[in-house]
Amino acid sequence: MVLTEQDFDRLSRYIYQELGITLSEKKKTMLTGRLSKRIRALRLGSITDYCDFLFSDEGQALERVHLFDVITTNKTDFFRESNHFDYLTQNILPGWQQGLSKSRSFKIWSAGCSSGEEPYTMAMVLEDYANKQSARSFDYEIIATDISTKVLDHAKQAIYHSDRIQPVPMEMRSRYLLRSKDRNNPLVRIAPVLRKKIRFGRLNFMDTDFSLPHQMDVIFCRNVIIYFDKKTQERLVCKFCRKLQPGGFLFLGHSESLHGFNVPLTQVAPTVYQCC
Repeated sequence: MVLTEQDFDRLSRYIYQELGITLSEKKKTMLTGRLSKRIRALRLGSITDYCDFLFSDEGQALERVHLFDVITTNKTDFFRESNHFDYLTQNILPGWQQGLSKSRSFKIWSAGCSSGEEPYTMAMVLEDYANKQSARSFDYEIIATDISTKVLDHAKQAIYHSDRIQPVPMEMRSRYLLRSKDRNNPLVRIAPVLRKKIRFGRLNFMDTDFSLPHQMDVIFCRNVIIYFDKKTQERLVCKFCRKLQPGGFLFLGHSESLHGFNVPLTQVAPTVYQCC
């Protein structure tokens, strides 16, 4: 399968325009490999044929979502960068409860939730925290979004291979993971008490307005902005800030930084920022 310079230019410009993702020349092999699956599925003869279809009216109506699915990288784990969840429960939640003037639920957004491991980790941590609040009630809501319909479908099913749950502490496995009566079945499912706390939805970071139902207390957007150029990163972080409550928090991935950005955030811990 040959990716010509002309087709690469058309596709990379379109992907940047629609998703904000920058594809360098080094990504040509990756792009060729990912597109080949769609080309076979559509029974097309070449990448040029695929481009012609994609940019047709029919392709724009039917294929762009599939393109977004194959282009986006979806790597995630349960309890990935677990120090963030420690900071959430030990530093943010106690202060949030003390400063709350009226009863309302804690609202957290997993932005770029992939196949669901991050929001389900949030639910485990927050449910455990809620169960320990004997003197004070604590309730929470989780919104989880991604651009890829494929990974969202996986996340909504809440079913994972047992190999995936290794980072989950044993006491949480017994409380929140359901196993089949058939012990040879390697699949587990997230318990209903957690599934009902999460609202999954499709969202493109390039949208002008995220149209979330309310302001968030915490946003996790980890290991996502590394795929954008600096201008797009700063613009996206500004949009996150507009969706945070005053004093709310933004969590980024361990390799991401806001150094040099003109955004109303103050760093309070490694890759943790508070809205000014």
